Amino acid sequence: MAAADRLNQTSDILSQSMKKSDSTASIVTAEVPYKVAVVGSGNWGTTIAKVVAENCKENPQLFQERVDMWVFEEKIDGVPLTKIINTKHQNVKYLPNIDLPENLVANPDLIETTKDADIIVFNVPHQFLGRLTHQMKGHIKPTARAISCLKGFEVGAKGVQLLSDYITEELGIECGALSGANLAPEVAKEHWSETTVAYHIPKDFRGEGKDVDHRVLKKLFHRPYFHVNVIDDVAGISIAGALKNIVALACGFVTGLGWGSNAAAAIQRVGLGEIIKFGRMFFPESKVETYYQESAGVADLITTCSGGRNVRVATEMAKTGKSAEQVEKEILNGQSAQGLITCKEVHQWLEACGHIDDFPLFEAVYQITYNGVPMEKLPSMIEELGLEEDKE
Repeated sequence: MAAADRLNQTSDILSQSMKKSDSTASIVTAEVPYKVAVVGSGNWGTTIAKVVAENCKENPQLFQERVDMWVFEEKIDGVPLTKIINTKHQNVKYLPNIDLPENLVANPDLIETTKDADIIVFNVPHQFLGRLTHQMKGHIKPTARAISCLKGFEVGAKGVQLLSDYITEELGIECGALSGANLAPEVAKEHWSETTVAYHIPKDFRGEGKDVDHRVLKKLFHRPYFHVNVIDDVAGISIAGALKNIVALACGFVTGLGWGSNAAAAIQRVGLGEIIKFGRMFFPESKVETYYQESAGVADLITTCSGGRNVRVATEMAKTGKSAEQVEKEILNGQSAQGLITCKEVHQWLEACGHIDDFPLFEAVYQITYNGVPMEKLPSMIEELGLEEDKE
């Protein structure tokens, strides 16, 4: 046999071996398939529920097929929304014209939805989280795990707290986070995008095949049109996911004023700096590289500042002079612009700990939104940032 032939044969054997090894490595099973539930049925909640239900059906060795989605019951033309979802298989109010998997079951009872779940995915406006976790206490499996898709913080006696940590403390279950450059309508239409899931393996991890780990979460969320990277920096992606909405409001202000792409780019540059500074100052366990390497970081910032609820609300505020509350009510069809709440929470925290001057953009957005400061003053309100950084 010629040397070239031997080389080609060896290469073929190695290639086949690697393919076989890769195939084996990709097989993930559970001793008892995990039951998955989704809490929340808005635009993004229904989209994530669609993703999850598709994967649960395709991976019976790992997940139970039926996925329950808790829906805040309301009537559409006199018909309960849950009934419409379960018969028409579309969420006609919050995600119209998108077909949902038949194994996704809308449930108006929060306790029934979550009581037997092994994995609970939270996807509601974060101002409602406290009320929901209060109802769930004592009614979920103590071995359950959770993923938060919420954007924002809990600010209280304990200071500023990640919502994933809040869920862990309130319910006694380990909670990770999902965040990325994901506009819900595009994901729902199966246009390719990517996201980041962060999950820290807890000390009481029960072992492979018995408990949720990174491979299980990859199987739960990864789709051909929705690529997932799983990491352990829960703090980093949570911070980026929450604070980018404040930056998006600022981008909406300059867009509505007609100042163009240069102004929007400047806002994003300053905003990214404040996001990183906030993480390093208050959550030192977060990793700086997460903000620029992961979809949950700069990619999400760019996407959110070019579209989405917060930009739309702020742009309309600038064009019409209407209040944030009025615009939100008029254009979001019952949904929330989370940046409006987050900028208030961040202001309260920075004021309490004496760091308002370290975050001029975040403070400017708060003052414009809640105290009627003219948007035209935004450049002068943030121009001292560079000087402050030079002093450090």
